[in-house]
Amino acid sequence: MRASRHVTSVTPTPANSPVVGAILVVITVQLALVGCVAGAGRFPPAPVSPFGITSLDSGDPARRASNRLLVDGLRRDAEGRPAVALGLYQRALQVDPINPYAFLVIARHHAEGVDPERALSFLDKAEALLDREPDVPRGVEPHILGLRGSVLYAEGQHAEGAALLERARVLAPGSWSDGRLSASELR
Repeated sequence: MRASRHVTSVTPTPANSPVVGAILVVITVQLALVGCVAGAGRFPPAPVSPFGITSLDSGDPARRASNRLLVDGLRRDAEGRPAVALGLYQRALQVDPINPYAFLVIARHHAEGVDPERALSFLDKAEALLDREPDVPRGVEPHILGLRGSVLYAEGQHAEGAALLERARVLAPGSWSDGRLSASELR
């Protein structure tokens, strides 16, 4: 017995054309990718409130005294007296050796100075200590990102540095629009 094959011919129409089908597949894939990639990051993150050391008024007496030294040091730094400022920052660490903001301020000092790569160890310490703090202001994050980005950029890691600087700029445009964090902006 011979099997018969029944062949049905289909006339191409716009709905069943291979080209239309391929276009629909491409559009579907593109829409899915845009939804997946842009879903969480469709809108840039909202800027955070500006952060400065003067906004820190809580903590034990040692922390408050350390923060006052940091503010005074930042004032001296802004006046163009970086050596005096560094002495005050170091004194702030002696008063409160686990003050993450002291490490942040010293990181900024080194990032702006002649040896920016020294800033990275201070940033690492600041981040580790901030992880243990109960109430970290949201405005601290762009400063960590921006300082790390500026140091990496200065060390020749341009892509990674620029990405961190851009994120800092988006989060804190008032402080990071020029790609640096001045002493007065951190004060």
